[in-house]
Amino acid sequence: MSENIILETQNVRREFGALVAVDDVSIQVQAHTFHSIIGPNGAGKTTLFNLLSGNLPVTGGKIYFKGQDITRLPVHHTAHLGIGRSFQITNIFPNLTVLENIRLAAQALGKDNFRFFNAASKFPVYEERAWEVIEQVGLTDQALLPARTLPHGGQRKLELGMLLAPDPEVLLLDEPTAGMASEQVPELIALIESIQEVGGKTVMLVEHNMNVVMSVSDRITVMHWGSVLAEGAPDEITSNEVVQQAYLGQLYEIGGKKDS
Repeated sequence: MSENIILETQNVRREFGALVAVDDVSIQVQAHTFHSIIGPNGAGKTTLFNLLSGNLPVTGGKIYFKGQDITRLPVHHTAHLGIGRSFQITNIFPNLTVLENIRLAAQALGKDNFRFFNAASKFPVYEERAWEVIEQVGLTDQALLPARTLPHGGQRKLELGMLLAPDPEVLLLDEPTAGMASEQVPELIALIESIQEVGGKTVMLVEHNMNVVMSVSDRITVMHWGSVLAEGAPDEITSNEVVQQAYLGQLYEIGGKKDS
């Protein structure tokens, strides 16, 4: 495996009974890049993320992280290795403050991860880390507010902050702009780009907003019916006739709007 490949799948497969959700998918993700996974609903994108993060076991094939076989590792092990995962539905503790949400996320992967009921003052390192992340995601003014009081865009920032708290190397972002007002999207995407560039992160993105995908991606993998249909740079994907017919031509007019 090339030293620059941080995450790789080899003929990964996931079956749900007779349904093959991910069908012998082989991809390589280069370190410190923005790699997007696109495709119609039901293409297997989220299932692939669940396999990469350990949320689901594979039916067949291999997954490697930095050359290490992580195929059978559960999610808490992949998280400790440095793979962070977000979900389409915002996943926060609504009654805790922004600070408490991020502090607990940092502590969850630390050596004190089973000591949640101790006073926060006993773990200053996690609170310090939480404040660093809060500033990074632009929630300093809301740090002491309950998470439920944040607007949806703010909750997405909080979720990103919780993901960043343990400082993962790879971020798996599943529809980060889902449910956001269109005017809020550029700010969140700019934040993700800044985190990727400044922190040297590798970002894998599942996203239906093609304007976002085409503007941020170094490389794009197109999935269709559980398989890889095409892969390449954004300009290669937009000019690929097979991709146009199977996906982009149905759902998106290049430079226009997504139909659904």
